[in-house]
Amino acid sequence: MNILITNDDGINAPGISLLAEAAAQFGNVTVVAPASQCSAMSHRITLDRPMGLRKHEWGMDGVTAYSLDGTPADCIRAALDAIMPEKPDVVLSGINHGYNVGYDIAYSGTLGAAFEAVMNGVPAMAFSNAMHSPLDIAETYLTDIIRELT
Repeated sequence: MNILITNDDGINAPGISLLAEAAAQFGNVTVVAPASQCSAMSHRITLDRPMGLRKHEWGMDGVTAYSLDGTPADCIRAALDAIMPEKPDVVLSGINHGYNVGYDIAYSGTLGAAFEAVMNGVPAMAFSNAMHSPLDIAETYLTDIIRELT
């Protein structure tokens, strides 16, 4: 399985590392995440400037990682149009630092990335964790959730 991962908290966020580690058990993982924090960007895309792309050493077998100077939706578009040699089987977005519930989903860059994937014919899942909470509960159940939903 080919898995694309992004988030809205940026390439260095702890949640994306945990998500990539769990996803790597199910196939080849490509991470394309914003170079910096992009919370509350919703489904915004960049049209007014070039975006820089940088390869990252992820330190995990089966994971290739890039940061993009753009939004989470830009990350999905760049991965589908230029970075990945073939369309991914699934997109995983997160793990967001803070819940995405209720009206928050309208503003969420994490959800904006998932919506962009779905609009391009790729199934997507978004993951969130309570603000300022440890990721240990997510770590406990993440593999089982991914297995169940893919």
